[in-house]
Amino acid sequence: MPKVVISGAGVAGLAAAWWLARAGWSVVVVERAADLRTGGYMMSLSGAGHTAAASMGLMRQLEERAFNVAENVYRDRRGREVLRLHYKDFIAGLDHIALKRTELVEALRVDLPAEVEIVHGTTITHVADGVSSAEMTLSDGRQLEADLLLVADGMRSQLRNTLFASEAECLKPLGYRFAVYDLPDRLHLGIDFVSYAEPGHIVEYYTLAEGRIAVLHVWHSAESGPVEASRRWEMLERISANSNSVVREQMAIAKESGAVPLIDDLSLVELPCWSKGRVLLLGDAAHSLTLISGQGAGMAMASAAILAAELAQRDIPAALAAHEARLRPTILTLQARSRKMAGMFVPRTAWAFELRNLFMRLVPRNWLGRYFLNAAKSEILATQEVPGGR
Repeated sequence: MPKVVISGAGVAGLAAAWWLARAGWSVVVVERAADLRTGGYMMSLSGAGHTAAASMGLMRQLEERAFNVAENVYRDRRGREVLRLHYKDFIAGLDHIALKRTELVEALRVDLPAEVEIVHGTTITHVADGVSSAEMTLSDGRQLEADLLLVADGMRSQLRNTLFASEAECLKPLGYRFAVYDLPDRLHLGIDFVSYAEPGHIVEYYTLAEGRIAVLHVWHSAESGPVEASRRWEMLERISANSNSVVREQMAIAKESGAVPLIDDLSLVELPCWSKGRVLLLGDAAHSLTLISGQGAGMAMASAAILAAELAQRDIPAALAAHEARLRPTILTLQARSRKMAGMFVPRTAWAFELRNLFMRLVPRNWLGRYFLNAAKSEILATQEVPGGR
């Protein structure tokens, strides 16, 4: 029985575990966190990701956890409505589902075969990549040997830094940062999203769970790199100094509640190759798409399905090459779209901000819907022939 070790129990890692366990592989998942994270922020599955989830037979479970979004109301720093987008205009005719990322992770975990071993609170500290196997040392001292190592531990993967390229070499910031946190619900949004937008900065609010709302900031930044926890609120207060009073009030509530925001860069991961010997990078570790693409989790799931299909037909080196050949064109397209969409999502100047708002108000909604539908269809075609899971 072939054996795979997977670093990371996120969407990419658990999707790969799901497919390979069902294909007869012995699977060990190594996860840094003490358990699977709760909470989590909103994401969507469409295109190739939705197709992969359906082929895995997960849609019933995911639909039970789905979030119904009615519209997103955009207001400026004075609180005036500048734009109102109805989501049904964008997803008509498109297979699409919105849910919390951790709900997807939990659905994948619950559906894993019982034989899959998940080792929590542990990392891989050393890898010896051989001709016929990869040997690993875990932080708890355990020694593992496997036919294949999958590195699926996120955009800031330490294993990728060691085995492939440093962050300075492969992380490509788009010139924006983002922050996420949640707080007690004082806005009572229901199924609507509300955004406060201004040149160079947007803040989005939506219901996370009963009694809680989630907040997403995205802003233009010439700086990049990790931000110490002690500096995060000060940074957000500075960024939001001229924002609408609602933004500052909600930040004060979050800070008082003890929330610690997560802050990171909107960065792409660009590498000339995703595999080396018996090691393959998956998901954000290989090709971070940023939240602007809306396809990070979906493409991670599609990638896992494609990998399983190729491993069923070829030896490991040939399968890794075929997997990359099938997936890379779609990833490059999505990364190019992220670069273009960043300026549209958060215009940097007052002139660009007004022009974007005018365009979005005047363009026929069916045009926008067709754009998103055609983009999703192209992703499905590029990653077609996903194997059946059930």
